[in-house]
Amino acid sequence: MKKLENKVIVITGAGMGLGLATALEAAKEGAFLSLVDYNAEALEKAQQQIKESYPEAKVLTVVADVSSEEAVKNYVEETVNAYGRIDGFYNNAGIEGRQASLTDYDLNVFQKVIDINLMGAYYGLRYIIPVMQKQEYGRIVNVASVGGIRGVMNQTPYVATKHAVSGITKNAALEYGRFGILTNAIAPGAILTPMVAEAFRQINAEDPKKAEAEYASFNPTKRLGQPEDVAKLVVFLLSEDCGYVNGQTIAIDGGQSNAYGFV
Repeated sequence: MKKLENKVIVITGAGMGLGLATALEAAKEGAFLSLVDYNAEALEKAQQQIKESYPEAKVLTVVADVSSEEAVKNYVEETVNAYGRIDGFYNNAGIEGRQASLTDYDLNVFQKVIDINLMGAYYGLRYIIPVMQKQEYGRIVNVASVGGIRGVMNQTPYVATKHAVSGITKNAALEYGRFGILTNAIAPGAILTPMVAEAFRQINAEDPKKAEAEYASFNPTKRLGQPEDVAKLVVFLLSEDCGYVNGQTIAIDGGQSNAYGFV
């Protein structure tokens, strides 16, 4: 039997990057998908890619801005109306913001990072957990970051919101584990998604590949992570195979966050 056979999985930020990679892996494992993204074009392309790879997959798409409480309520309602339940939630949508020092950071961008990364994650939990409570079953994977377990230069709002996501994960695990709902977070390092590629372009606009190579040189594995590295772990955490892991923030960074200094 496939890991997510007939399980209804909601994925936010599903149009590209880690969301799309996980959607593909979940479809391979038999999931019924509800894909959420603010970018309608990216969402349509994601649906097409999944259908091309897995023609039998059931895929609902909902265009939504996760920073809007009403939009979040709507994607939850649409999912329940379509499938009758929600078994797993990959709370993935997020943005990095801009590279700037703490005292020089643009306050409008700061607020946008909070609205999407923190409030968007919270709204998702607020409206999906009651659905799971009624079922007495659920699996939730929030997306923190290595920026949620350590500092990152020139990314203050990103680091602050991702630390908050890790904290919310702990509280959700404590409060709802008794209902059969297990909540964990992942802390990806430099996974080569479009968002991370853009960060390397900000670091070195003339030669972003050089910036990628320099960063990878400090990793114990001497490479950047791939979206598939994350997707396989997320699918495990969303499955019934994950039976007693709860309240954890799991780093997926090749071991780099364990290091002090260079490796």
